[in-house]
Amino acid sequence: MLENIENSLNNAYKCVKQFINEESNLIKIEQISTKIAAAFQNKNKVLICGNGGSAADAIHFAEEFTGRFQQDRKALPVIPLTDAAHITCVGNDYGFDEIFARGVQAYGIPGDVFIGISTSGNSQNVSKALQTAKEDGLLTITFLGKTGGQMKGKADLEIVFPGADTARIQELQMLALHIIIESVEHLLFPQNYQKQT
Repeated sequence: MLENIENSLNNAYKCVKQFINEESNLIKIEQISTKIAAAFQNKNKVLICGNGGSAADAIHFAEEFTGRFQQDRKALPVIPLTDAAHITCVGNDYGFDEIFARGVQAYGIPGDVFIGISTSGNSQNVSKALQTAKEDGLLTITFLGKTGGQMKGKADLEIVFPGADTARIQELQMLALHIIIESVEHLLFPQNYQKQT
């Protein structure tokens, strides 16, 4: 048992090191953070979606902005497209592939940011939401895994997270989302961080 635990931790560490060693990933996190901060400054919002664990990550990402992350500051508008009533309504009436696209249609306006999370890159409902977001003038961002799947190359900004293990990919994606939240706070509320030094 202890050997399995150590192997899992070592595997997670290797995935993080592999991610860091690809310098473009760090640049992409910086670009995404800057774009989200600019959207908030322009009174726009972020829409985010994913399935299963990625849906949980989308909710987590949103609450860190609407609540607080590391510092007290004003709430920032992030909407996870994961409301159960919406999902079951749209899934029943239009099909599961439309659940997130309808959310983008309902809430998205030009200048908003759309983030789609898919560890495979092949989630049809995330892909349809991405297409709708592009058509409606949103800045599009994808967090993909493995080889990037069918969504690779289709968003304005994307990060493909390495690894064959879905759990390790999800862990890396949540780590990157946390870093983006922190970076946005640094950009928009630098005075809060200056107090710490």
